[in-house]
Amino acid sequence: MQSHPSSPDPGDEWVDLVDEANRLTGKAQRREVRRQNLLHRGVGILCWNSRNEIYVHRRTRTKDIFPGMYDMFVGGVVGSGESYEGAARREILEELDIDGPEPRHLFHHLYLGPHNRAWVAIYEVEWDGPIHHQESEVEWGAFMTLEDLLSKIGEWQFVPDGLEIFERLYHQERRQSRLGSLPVSSKGGGGAGPPG
Repeated sequence: MQSHPSSPDPGDEWVDLVDEANRLTGKAQRREVRRQNLLHRGVGILCWNSRNEIYVHRRTRTKDIFPGMYDMFVGGVVGSGESYEGAARREILEELDIDGPEPRHLFHHLYLGPHNRAWVAIYEVEWDGPIHHQESEVEWGAFMTLEDLLSKIGEWQFVPDGLEIFERLYHQERRQSRLGSLPVSSKGGGGAGPPG
């Protein structure tokens, strides 16, 4: 597992604030963004392998939002002055140690939840190399078939923003994504599961 240098408190990170048209309105520290549920920018990256499996992970219980929940996207907050593209590359490197492939942009999504409000840029990337979790971010993870992932949505507790975005991607935007090339099955499967 790659060792990441210790970083300053994420709550000290500066984040650009935006309005519902995704225009900059100011900036605030991440802890204030979380405390006041301020509208900001984020990224979500769907990570595929060449076998058409999606990487699903469980967030650590120490995360500042949605601790211990599952997610089919790797992602996070876009830092102040950072581009969406730069944030997508940074997040896959920090959380999964994926370095090299360029994430492909799919669409933007405005998520307005009671605990998180963000304009999220959605990307996808393919990776067959090793996955090394950032221990402070990811507790467990595995590649899963689409069929297995769909069967877990009713069983596992997924982050609400990622679930809303995945449902949009699956039902409305699938032709833009690799999802559009996969057959849709109504059968659920057991698939990979987290350790006990």
